Amino acid sequence: MRIRSPFGIALVILAIAVSAIVGAFLFEASGYAPCELCLKERIPYYAAVPLAGLAVLFAARSSKAFLRAAFVALALIFAASAIFGAYHAGIEWGFWPGPNECAGALDRATSVSDFLKQLQSVKVARCDAPALRILGLSLGAWNALISAGLAALAVLGLRARAGCI
Repeated sequence: MRIRSPFGIALVILAIAVSAIVGAFLFEASGYAPCELCLKERIPYYAAVPLAGLAVLFAARSSKAFLRAAFVALALIFAASAIFGAYHAGIEWGFWPGPNECAGALDRATSVSDFLKQLQSVKVARCDAPALRILGLSLGAWNALISAGLAALAVLGLRARAGCI
């Protein structure tokens, strides 16, 4: 198997996408609570993992039309994911404000004691304060980089299929 073959590229995309989502779950299990945007950043991976699995299958069976469609869809999914990750990283760096979901929602309290109870029970993971930085980058920024790389790999898969490599 050559990594530059459509099969190899699809397999690499699948492996990286699975590793990224497993990594997110491991960070969460280690006590790093994901914010609202972090949870939304996982959605493209939920769609891409089975699609990348299908791309591996299509490449193995030489289903060229289906393989091309899978690579196009993967490129679009991961390009959108990269943009969303960059948006989240921009919020973390203070370039623009985050959505209201990142501030938490409190019900209208009927008394001061009800309000204080709500404050004690509501725990919001803030979108503008990364829970963890690795090599100076937040997980949102890492998602932007990984997603951009996966989008590029999907485009490479399209070119490999067309015989441009």
